[in-house]
Amino acid sequence: MDVDTAFLKSRRGILKAAEMVTLFVAFVCFAVGSRSKYIAATVLEFLITTLLLLLYLLKLNKRLTFFFWPLVDLFNSVFAAVYFIVLSVMALATYTVTGTLVGGIVGLMAVVLLCMDSYTLFKNITFNRPRSEAQSQDNE
Repeated sequence: MDVDTAFLKSRRGILKAAEMVTLFVAFVCFAVGSRSKYIAATVLEFLITTLLLLLYLLKLNKRLTFFFWPLVDLFNSVFAAVYFIVLSVMALATYTVTGTLVGGIVGLMAVVLLCMDSYTLFKNITFNRPRSEAQSQDNE
């Protein structure tokens, strides 16, 4: 396996790592607050983000070409941002334990990171350029 360490130093790599950290912190906060529906959603998005990071880090996106992975990543980021806005607002509105309150705040921080990731991906994806040019900009 070839590891792309340059991806971790890129803007998108840093955003993915920051998303993972905020999602993990939100998971811990919701776990302390014993909110199972918030825990499940946070863990699921954490796993999806981890798998996408590993996909780019191990350069599997170049081997598995049946999907246009930046577009899959864009859809995930957009839907996760919308979902976490709703989830975080619900957590903030109905909190009874401090862990739920902090989880909602950290969830909103994750929304900001997901929106930044969506914007970066959307800016880099073009459908009128060859894939090699679009993929070379993904590493910036």
